[in-house]
Amino acid sequence: MLASPLSLLAVAAGGAAGSVARYLMLMMIGQWLGSRFPYGTIVVNMLGCTVMGVLSELAVQAWSPSPELRALLMVGVLGGFTTFSSFTLDIGVLVGRDEIGAALAYALASVLLSVLGFFAGLLVVRSLVSVSI
Repeated sequence: MLASPLSLLAVAAGGAAGSVARYLMLMMIGQWLGSRFPYGTIVVNMLGCTVMGVLSELAVQAWSPSPELRALLMVGVLGGFTTFSSFTLDIGVLVGRDEIGAALAYALASVLLSVLGFFAGLLVVRSLVSVSI
């Protein structure tokens, strides 16, 4: 199923707003607590995941947002603010379906593969840069 043009615009606008909010929050927390440890990232992830939990439960229990509003807030704003919120929503959906093993496998695979991917990217660039010099 393809997304509607309005949903795509909502994700784009929300993603821009969320990314700017993340940047500002990281700068502010870095000024307060210093930048030797990623305090800002921890705060952003915790805050984004908390808001994702609130919005997703409201959407189930008491609120019927349009697909465009859901795309704006949950995919766009929170996705731009922290992709960790999407990660935790996926885990929440699996746990909600009583697929605990799948949730654990997803969490473990996501963290391990993401960290491995990061270091693989570093190695690729380092090998290309050292060859071209």
